[in-house]
Amino acid sequence: MALAVPALLIGIGSSLLLLGVSTVAEVLQKAVWDRLPHALGIGGEPAWWTFLILTLAGVAVGLTVAKVPGRAGPDPATEGLVAPPIPAPVVPSLLLATVLTLAGGVSLGPENPITAVNIALAFALGTRLLPAVPREAWVGLAAAGTIGALFGTPVAAALILSETALGKPGTPLWDRLFAPLVAAGAGALTTVALAAPMLTVDVPGYRRFEFADLASGSVIALAACALGLLLVYAFPHVHAAFHRLPGPVVAITAGGALLGVLGAIGGRITLFKGLDEMKTLTAHASSHSTGGLLLIIVVKLAALLVAAACGFRGGRIFPAVFTGLAIGLLANRLVGAVPVSLAISSGVLGLLVALTRQGWLSLFMAVAVVTDIKLLPLLCVVILPPWLLAMGRPEMLIKEG
Repeated sequence: MALAVPALLIGIGSSLLLLGVSTVAEVLQKAVWDRLPHALGIGGEPAWWTFLILTLAGVAVGLTVAKVPGRAGPDPATEGLVAPPIPAPVVPSLLLATVLTLAGGVSLGPENPITAVNIALAFALGTRLLPAVPREAWVGLAAAGTIGALFGTPVAAALILSETALGKPGTPLWDRLFAPLVAAGAGALTTVALAAPMLTVDVPGYRRFEFADLASGSVIALAACALGLLLVYAFPHVHAAFHRLPGPVVAITAGGALLGVLGAIGGRITLFKGLDEMKTLTAHASSHSTGGLLLIIVVKLAALLVAAACGFRGGRIFPAVFTGLAIGLLANRLVGAVPVSLAISSGVLGLLVALTRQGWLSLFMAVAVVTDIKLLPLLCVVILPPWLLAMGRPEMLIKEG
């Protein structure tokens, strides 16, 4: 009861901050990518404009990391979705770097920096106003509120936090998760009330279970996981290469230039965090050839690798969901007998297993994207091959020291 009101307030505040940052980033994105070219008389989407904007985004984020007090927080390559609290004075620079990253077309989402900001603010305020509450409780409440706001449901927060050590050992899981669930519910309701759900695509529902679906779903998930593990193994080498450059301005600018080249090759569909783009890709999948879908997958994977390694502030879950969806569309194109909803959910499942190493999150996102609960029993079996492949492999994190 003592945490109920703070949990509600933290959940609402987490959602409002997420929506505020997203709105500012979208306004800036439209100004840079749509209104400015039109005002300058630039028609179409020339490759040089993509290269220019992403390079300038690298310059802007690099200067923020190097010059703005707080330096936009720790290197995101070293942090997972839920990390220890950062100092509150870091928050303004991290928010600025996040807005510039999102608006600039970088292949990262808002999830990691927004979670870090909400944890920092809740921790700073909570420990000052209610010092008797255990300090780690504020981390759990802010993380849950943000995850609920990000995915529009408290279920995601419960699943993710069930893998985290919260509360006193021996306390039943429901008791430990009750206050975070209140925060997650408040965050999710605020997002649903103020913004449309973002994570779903419009595809035909899953018809009914057939034994062949076990094999096809497992193969797609395994292939997606294998592609994700290629990124995992390449990540420390790419990260080291960028960090051998003289300072964050040069490193992030170089990353932006590489992303500009990739964006010019893959087109606008391969830019940004991927939520709007995955709806566009699904709706117009027939307009892309098999080779075109393969190019989108390769470019997006490379862009995610570069963006995460060079120092841009953002998360990897949303662009990974887009890429997993593209893998599913390609699988459906190659074998039309595979239901498109199963192909998409299996692609998302396998890639997230490799990149996040969080089984509950991977299962939830796989079902949430196609919004078909009938797939859940099947996916609980399909996850076995990619999970066995990923276990024991390195994580997509840089271990400091």
